[in-house]
Amino acid sequence: MPIIPPLGILVIGIVIVLGMILVLRINAFFALLTAAIVVSLLAPGETATKVSRVAEAFGTTAGKIGIAIAMAAVIGKCMLESGAADRIALAFLRLFGEQRGGLAMTASGFTLSIPVFFDTVFYLLFPIAKSMHRRTRRNYLKYVLAVGVGGNATHTLVPPTPGPLATAGNLGVDLGTMILMGIIVGIPVALFGLWFASLLDQKYDLRHPPEYDDEDEVAKTPTEKLPSLFAASLPIVLPVVLIAAQTIVTQWAVGAEASSPLARVSAWLAIWGNPNLALMLAAAVAVFVCWLQTRSNPQPLGIAQLLEQSIIDAGPIILITAAGGAFGEMLKLANVTETVQLLVSNESEPLSGHVILWLAFAVASLLKFAQGSTTVAMITASSMLAAMLTDVSLPFDKVYIALAIGCGTMVGIWMNDSGFWILSKMSGLTPRETLRSWSLTAALSGFVGMAILVVLATVLPLTP
Repeated sequence: MPIIPPLGILVIGIVIVLGMILVLRINAFFALLTAAIVVSLLAPGETATKVSRVAEAFGTTAGKIGIAIAMAAVIGKCMLESGAADRIALAFLRLFGEQRGGLAMTASGFTLSIPVFFDTVFYLLFPIAKSMHRRTRRNYLKYVLAVGVGGNATHTLVPPTPGPLATAGNLGVDLGTMILMGIIVGIPVALFGLWFASLLDQKYDLRHPPEYDDEDEVAKTPTEKLPSLFAASLPIVLPVVLIAAQTIVTQWAVGAEASSPLARVSAWLAIWGNPNLALMLAAAVAVFVCWLQTRSNPQPLGIAQLLEQSIIDAGPIILITAAGGAFGEMLKLANVTETVQLLVSNESEPLSGHVILWLAFAVASLLKFAQGSTTVAMITASSMLAAMLTDVSLPFDKVYIALAIGCGTMVGIWMNDSGFWILSKMSGLTPRETLRSWSLTAALSGFVGMAILVVLATVLPLTP
């Protein structure tokens, strides 16, 4: 038995993570790894293995999500370089028209944030939103927030964005189920955010409206030089279809004879629908499209250089995710699971599954508010919940826990979040205006997402 009780070890681990990130301003990787080692040293077990088991847990987590995150980084980088992201944004604008410009911006942000980081998506779409206001001279705040609410929904709910991807891995959630349910929950969340942005746009008069010159604000690349919509969207559509099809067909094939066509299709999709291979295929397509689009440039970015930059971008996320997984595994070894089970249950009836949903939401919100990074908050929260829920019987699939964590990170967006300052500085909003508009909109969207999750977990538990 350790001298320090399990809940004391949990508190020590959390204090180390938050203290190193917030007070000492140390990178989240070192904070999570340090916490994992300290927790392991305090947990039961042979002294000789207390450090090595941290490394083993780190490697196990990296093995689960490393390839997927690296491929997602390649896809996002290539889509930006080739103009595929511009093509998708302009396609939504043509589909909905300038009269529904807010919806076009929301749909663009929603789609592009699946493979591309939120900050980058805002950089990409803000000039288009600003150009729409330049033409109409109205709805500026609505257009700005529309990009944010669309991008934030998939950034927190839909893999292969690193946060949702790592959360699904930590909790053992099927990736296809996470993608499908993330989209199902994300669409109404984004639409609510757009509706609320419209209300704010009517209410607030901005202190510093944008100024314009004669330069067109829309993407600099001529439309005719952008890839086709099919080629631009294929890196997004291909992995989603393959992974989702593998999940659906596998469920249908349960109990089918091995020689049946359904079983053969299921076996085929078990290979091609594997998240690692599906994302590798999508990355290959994205690289090929990028090569076709940039080969005629006077100084094209070489494919080798492009891949190297993508891996550099993905490296820190993989390290943080793996360290978070090791931290969660060490919490399990510290008997946090058994202690929490005793606290949240009694001899006759366990704690309600809906209470656990709100617990996941609250933990993620607190972590997001405390240190600013959505990805770090999701990784840390999912690691903690995974440790607490080991052997706990839930009345619904763990995908709802994962999505509750994502919704929780929509709450608590303020001045320690890089996305807060990107939106504020690029749009010209003051920090006060940003808090009253973007932070409020995102927080309410998170609560709406939680309300949807509570209903879905009740009527569609997805349990076998």
